[in-house]
Amino acid sequence: MNPTRPLELKKDIVLVVDDSPDTLSMLNDTLDRAGFAVLVALEGSQALTILNNINPDIILLDALMPNMDGFETCKKLKQHRNSADIPVVFMTGLSDSESIVKGLEAGGVDYVTKPVKGEELIARMRVHLANARLTKSARAALDSAGQYLFSIDSNGRLLWATPQAVQLFSDSGLNTEQLDESLIKPLRLMLSPQYNREKGQTVNLETKSLEMKYIGQTGNKEHLIRIVDSERATEEEILRANLFLTERESEVLLWIAKGKTNREIGSILEMSPRTVNKHLEQVFKKMNVENRTSAAVMALKYLKS
Repeated sequence: MNPTRPLELKKDIVLVVDDSPDTLSMLNDTLDRAGFAVLVALEGSQALTILNNINPDIILLDALMPNMDGFETCKKLKQHRNSADIPVVFMTGLSDSESIVKGLEAGGVDYVTKPVKGEELIARMRVHLANARLTKSARAALDSAGQYLFSIDSNGRLLWATPQAVQLFSDSGLNTEQLDESLIKPLRLMLSPQYNREKGQTVNLETKSLEMKYIGQTGNKEHLIRIVDSERATEEEILRANLFLTERESEVLLWIAKGKTNREIGSILEMSPRTVNKHLEQVFKKMNVENRTSAAVMALKYLKS
């Protein structure tokens, strides 16, 4: 009998973009020893070609390169939905604040100065990989929970939408190609500093009117929007009507009923775990229960009735 093979964990894939062969060689050895799978590119255009075929988990990007520099490369990859969420760490010999701000504004999450210190780089990468996984997990939770949500960039352009939101748009007479054209004007208005985001924005489509409610801005410079269909009650509305909860309390309770931890709920709703716990305290009082299990059971009864 063959001995049982140990479980092989998937390696995180790192794309390193730098025009210096010596730097690429050093980083390849450092990352390989740390257990990463490494892809390399010598210039920005080559990196974008790689991204057309492979989605790495994180990107290390040299700021100063010939032809297309790192700042421009980062802006281009952030314009594509498949690569927009990949964390980018800039590598630069420039430590002045102007260059640092320029890198962050281009879409980077962090920067390291050259010569790169291996242990520091690995530690920073692991933090950003963990944050990216949490964001991806939160989005997957939203997708699976029947939430009518989508996100836009600062210009009002659609970045992603849950399957339920896409279906609702389709039911309203919009296909994917028409979404940006139909929604960009009201969404840009919603993002303007003088607009009262608490009131939302009503969009009149071919077959129905939909109300857009602003949820908040995520760490990825995305703005999260919820769609309210006046013809159907949402799960949160059902909980609010039956349990006399506030909007935030009903959202927290819904995710408790779906088995999420305080940390996961905080990531989904863009609040700290402590704030989630504060909302839960009020939920327990109003429901006259002592713990999250009892609250979840009662919530599910109302949702299934």
